[in-house]
Amino acid sequence: MDFSKYKTDGFYDELFAGDGNPREIALPLIKAFESLPSGELQRRQEFAEQTFLNTGVTFTVTGDKSGIDRIFPFDLIPRLIDESEWLRVEKGLKQRIRALNLFLQDIYHEQRILKEKIIPAELIHSGKNFLKECVGLNPAQKIWCHVTGTDLVRDANGVFHVLEDNLRCPSGVSYVIENRDVVKKTIPEFFRHYSIAPVENYPQRLLETLRHIAPENRSSEEPTVVVLTPGIHNSAYFEHAFLAQRMGAELVEGKDLVAQDEGIYMRTTTGSKKVDVIYRRIDDSFLDPQVFRPDSYLGVPGLINAYRKGQVALANAPGTGIADDKVIYKFVPDMIRFYLSEEAIIPNVPTYLCWDKKERDYALDNMEKLVIKPANEAGGYGMLIGPASTAVQRAEFAEKIKAQPRNYLAQPTLALSRAPTLIKDKCFEGRHVDLRPYILYGKDVYVMPGGLTRVALKKGSLVVNSSQGGGSKDTWVIRKRGTQNA
Repeated sequence: MDFSKYKTDGFYDELFAGDGNPREIALPLIKAFESLPSGELQRRQEFAEQTFLNTGVTFTVTGDKSGIDRIFPFDLIPRLIDESEWLRVEKGLKQRIRALNLFLQDIYHEQRILKEKIIPAELIHSGKNFLKECVGLNPAQKIWCHVTGTDLVRDANGVFHVLEDNLRCPSGVSYVIENRDVVKKTIPEFFRHYSIAPVENYPQRLLETLRHIAPENRSSEEPTVVVLTPGIHNSAYFEHAFLAQRMGAELVEGKDLVAQDEGIYMRTTTGSKKVDVIYRRIDDSFLDPQVFRPDSYLGVPGLINAYRKGQVALANAPGTGIADDKVIYKFVPDMIRFYLSEEAIIPNVPTYLCWDKKERDYALDNMEKLVIKPANEAGGYGMLIGPASTAVQRAEFAEKIKAQPRNYLAQPTLALSRAPTLIKDKCFEGRHVDLRPYILYGKDVYVMPGGLTRVALKKGSLVVNSSQGGGSKDTWVIRKRGTQNA
């Protein structure tokens, strides 16, 4: 394969410098790809895709009437990050998650950050995911956000920024592990060129995190951990089953659990078994019909009462959604200063809140230059990408903003970094990418090295979400020689 015609087109590229030459870290990788015989890379790409299909590594697009599972589109060319750069990212993510956790503890108890007017109280109390039912809750070890997926993007200068935080039920980590496994099978000889930080130990790290929050009065020394799924029709069901299997935990649905004697028990073929920790993969509103949505059949009646009494632990804690509200996101650097007396290591993307009249007027006057987002949508839905929009679309969005200003924010259209991607016509082209590292907060804070690189497979697109046609790449954090390989 020949990279000689590959162009960066003025974007920051993950593997190539602006002059078209490979970055030093990427040189062995590029040479390895170029050494493959004609047609060999396509053959291996097809092998990778078939492997995903055979092993059932699939997802379902929410709202797709066909309901057909499909493989997560995958590109065989990995993304490389030098360990020296990664260590700074890791430090910044640990700082951010500690501040967000302190914010959640505060916001459901003393609310000091509101009293001192660091964040307008109105924004919190009007937030869709601020749950009054969670006021006064005391999660084990005072940890609210046990599992977080934080989305990062590089700008035109190669600087990482936080694009958003995901503190409820972030998905995608199973694809990180499966991507690495498939790449090892597909281009095994490439691994001799690098020492790559491993990702396969994530399920064990997750299990340790979950065990750390088990009630002290549990029935046995080894806590009983379960993964609570909405069921096979959920878009991330593969991941729920994958993580349960890798942890050696039971995969359960709400109907498999029952509240009894102020605890939660799992129905088994040999009788009821007390559950100590629930890694829940269902939204807050469906957790307990006695507290939240009374029409929910996905949750467990009495679950929140057992949680309040410390008889069962939940990961993540209910109520964490207020911390990944895209409006509240703007204030995370303020949280870091307020709770940690530090400056944010990883900056936010500049953000304009339509709740504020001055910032709303700016957004309305510059819609063709901005990305407009709703505060609580996910999957790339509900956005307006100004440079790609029509006058009619902008006019419609302006009315939405005026009707619900609290629900919208605006950000500049970033020149997201790109990475070489294999296109069907057997050539390489640059495609925009982001990065979602996964952070676990238990006895300490652990950041998975690398995380999920998502790729906007449509030419020129900035939307990387799988539900919008995006795919993924393996992400290699390259360590100094002498350390154990991935």
